[in-house]
Amino acid sequence: MTDSGIIVVGIGACALARSPVKIKTFGLGSCVCITLYDKRERIGGLIHTMLPSISRARIKDNPLKYTDSGIEYLEAEILKKGSSRKRLEAKLVGGAHMFENRNLNIGERNIEWARDTLEKFEIPIIAEDTGKNYGRTVTFDTSTGDLLIRTILKGDKII
Repeated sequence: MTDSGIIVVGIGACALARSPVKIKTFGLGSCVCITLYDKRERIGGLIHTMLPSISRARIKDNPLKYTDSGIEYLEAEILKKGSSRKRLEAKLVGGAHMFENRNLNIGERNIEWARDTLEKFEIPIIAEDTGKNYGRTVTFDTSTGDLLIRTILKGDKII
């Protein structure tokens, strides 16, 4: 964590924090960012995943690189800190179509796996900013659960 109270999360990584800490990730293209938040406890976590599913991976050395296993990991960690699955809410950002090869559809598949995994854990998605063809930077405020989404040429918004 930096002096400014912001934890920076890279690709294939996650962070968990309580209010008033903020968690930030850069460069979401086809990658997805999933946040889990407990309003009552004011605790939340953010994960920046790169690929849809660990089950289809040849190399399984980092479960945080994959949307399905990353969500599972983050959910388990937030429960260890005293949250309840019934209080968790999710937000989903990213999954842009960044590559010319339309057969890959990595971003679209990441979004699909995130939605399916969250549904499996019965965690509602209360907001999302997904798809399109541009990158995003996300700052998660654990005081409010808000996500500030910054884009180049598309403006900023809060979900």
